[in-house]
Amino acid sequence: MVTLLDRIGLLVTNDPAHGGPLGEIRDAALLVDGDRIGWVGPAAKAPAADARVDCGGRTLLPGFVDSHAHLVFAGDRAAEFEARMSGRSYDAGGIASTVGATRSASEEELRARAGALVAEMRAGGTTTVEIKSGYGLTVRDEARSLRVAAALTEETTYLGAHVVPREYAGRRDEYVTLVAGEMLAACAPHARWVDVFCDRGAFDPEETREILTAGIGAGLGARLHAGQLAAGPGVRLGVELGAASVDHCTHLREEDVEALAGSDTVATLLPGAEFSTRSAYPDARRLLDAGACVALATDCNPGSSYTSSMSFCVALAVREMGMTPAEAVWAATAGGARALRRDDVGVLRAGARADLVVLDAPSYVHLAYRPGVPLVSRVWKDGRPVVGESVPAVDPR
Repeated sequence: MVTLLDRIGLLVTNDPAHGGPLGEIRDAALLVDGDRIGWVGPAAKAPAADARVDCGGRTLLPGFVDSHAHLVFAGDRAAEFEARMSGRSYDAGGIASTVGATRSASEEELRARAGALVAEMRAGGTTTVEIKSGYGLTVRDEARSLRVAAALTEETTYLGAHVVPREYAGRRDEYVTLVAGEMLAACAPHARWVDVFCDRGAFDPEETREILTAGIGAGLGARLHAGQLAAGPGVRLGVELGAASVDHCTHLREEDVEALAGSDTVATLLPGAEFSTRSAYPDARRLLDAGACVALATDCNPGSSYTSSMSFCVALAVREMGMTPAEAVWAATAGGARALRRDDVGVLRAGARADLVVLDAPSYVHLAYRPGVPLVSRVWKDGRPVVGESVPAVDPR
């Protein structure tokens, strides 16, 4: 069925053909043809369709693209968060406690938890999400985490190199060999990407290079956690290896900024983590002014950023990271698509996926202007309504 969405007060296309950073069209219309966009433009020039949806003057933008999330886990770390917010020391295991709970959970339990989080993201306007493993840290548990993730998204990431598990204390080399060898072989069929946490207390540059190189050799694209806890060589290593994205980028040296700006590696910023840990926020303005490509993502995980809301991250980026509302919206849509090396999402133009969000607001600025308010009223994924009222099959005239 071909459906016309019209009476769009403001259409954000992210298509430079329409001018400006967001390719905005006022008094617009958009045609959905199957799972793709068939046409966009001024409402006065809209073509015929089988059905019509009246957007009532609201804002329509591409679905959010969340390019960094850890959704396959079990257990809860609310006590850790409470202690952190109360200024108390707390040692209940951190990531290790989530690893233990995840290993003990059934695959059905993991699938139910991850599926509920994806549904929560859909309700908030996220139509594309990347999901990492990283809370299993055994061959069996990493592979099943990725099976769960692959049932929910095309964008799956093997993160066996999240931390060194407790049973490998004093045997780091053995664990790195496992991650780059047997574990990778079991996980690669279920993954599109390989990732390493290259930071203080996690994996060093030599270990990171070994694991990423092995993953690339197995046909996976590279991603990287770096610069969250301290500045180091991780960002430049990611650029050197052609990583699609280096994520966190909270602590950067000038040479890191220059490397990102001179490459096609995206700097993915995760302000939910800084909010939850009371840490300094990344300097998005510095990256943007240097010419780097910036994405925003939630880093949804049970320990350091338990939010699924891209709208919340947009608001934080504007309030705390020096981004304009337009820059933050672009980073949460087209920027996330760049971080996944996708050109069919994060943009509204003919031929792109019909992943759409309607805001109950006259402008995307309200995402930051009205933080915490549920402005998403309708969501389409692959041309199908998944949030809000169903598309009526009516005469469009």
